[in-house]
Amino acid sequence: MTQRPTTPDAVAVDWAAMKGDLAPVVVIDEAVLVKKRSRDFFWYSPILNARLKASFGDLVAQPVSKDELAHCLAVAFKHNAPVVLRGGGTGNYGQSVPLHGGLIIETLGLKRILEIGPDFVRAEAGALMADVNAALKEHGREMAMFPSTQDIATIGGFVAGGSAGIGSVANGPLRQEGNIREIRALSVEATPQEHIFKGDDVLRIHHAWGLNGVITEVTLRTVPSRDWISCMATFDSYSLAYRAGFALANRHDIDRKLVSVVDARIAAYFPRLENHVPAGRDLLVSLVPREQLDAFRDLVTAHQGCVALTMDDPARQAAGIPHVFEFGWNHTTLQVLKSDRSATYQQYGVNDPSDADGIDDLHAKLGERAWMHHEFSRYDGAVTASDLPIIWTQDESALRAIDAIYATNGCTVYDAHTYQVEGGGMKPDFRHLAVKKRMDPKGLLNPGKSRAWAEVSHLTPDEIEALAG
Repeated sequence: MTQRPTTPDAVAVDWAAMKGDLAPVVVIDEAVLVKKRSRDFFWYSPILNARLKASFGDLVAQPVSKDELAHCLAVAFKHNAPVVLRGGGTGNYGQSVPLHGGLIIETLGLKRILEIGPDFVRAEAGALMADVNAALKEHGREMAMFPSTQDIATIGGFVAGGSAGIGSVANGPLRQEGNIREIRALSVEATPQEHIFKGDDVLRIHHAWGLNGVITEVTLRTVPSRDWISCMATFDSYSLAYRAGFALANRHDIDRKLVSVVDARIAAYFPRLENHVPAGRDLLVSLVPREQLDAFRDLVTAHQGCVALTMDDPARQAAGIPHVFEFGWNHTTLQVLKSDRSATYQQYGVNDPSDADGIDDLHAKLGERAWMHHEFSRYDGAVTASDLPIIWTQDESALRAIDAIYATNGCTVYDAHTYQVEGGGMKPDFRHLAVKKRMDPKGLLNPGKSRAWAEVSHLTPDEIEALAG
């Protein structure tokens, strides 16, 4: 057996015996390959990088069916081995990094698209979002939302670790009622059982980082496909760009699927836009239906901007320009980090997106320390905004000082520099943890990722749920 990586907090397991028990499932134990599958994009954060860079799994299992996946879980239960589920590994917080070593189960082999209905799609957890979208297009449908990493992100990983994405400005985040129709998940027991979650119960599995059940299938809402045009408009100031973005997010006659506002200093890190978008100007990035382009142009002009780019997919591909959503969401951060690893980012909720004057004031206070980048979404019909700025420090105290500036200017800090599900501005979700107790009685799933689990793991599921009030 190849020498395995060493994780400081690894659990003692007879890995040779476990590998034998996992047959006939394909197992990887070569150190280099196990290390590779123990990574996600946590290195965006210097704080997480310092904490997680020495954390590795011991074995990687690659099931190709639900039965094989259940077999892996039964073997892990028998050996008391920690289990971490991994899709495309696109998380930013170490969601799929094993803190205590253990078995990494890679879900990419469970990739079938099982059913396309009139307004939904049902797929296995390992199906790539891009493949799902491609299949839907043949039926005149598309995902209601998807991450900017759709080419490598899996549908199960998005539901387990994500929250919003391209399309959320039109259709809300994943937690919006009706966006997740159904989740099926396996328990970790001697004989794993599949449980079905529907309605409000899907929120007991969604965004739990694989702590409380192993997702096997997901059913998501779909919407009619459109002839989307990639659009970029430029402005003389961030203030003007933000105001245009907020206006676009609120328009009901323009069915935009993306509204991103990007500081000109960040846009300087987008070399593939050279000769297509003027340099030194703040950006509004959007996807707009072809038949509504004139309305988009009028809105930009009314806000003193200039439309710099409008391309359909064939024209965009011919020009060698990526999807415009790769200049939004966390791809914006990636574009900068490709050139300069001294930067990092943070996540802030804008409590009053209509307060453009407040954005101007905050922009001035931040100066060169943080470069703004806003994403607009919609929840229960109301426009929301989040700021995912580029921050120029590797020092945690300096980062927290910037957090304090945002907080005093009416923003909520959703900390991107934590590896625990309750650490990003979230309170313990005892509904999640009650499900975990039922689905994962030994606490083998993604151990260490919940700060509250140790405090309640000795309780019954009903006692844990009672803590939710």
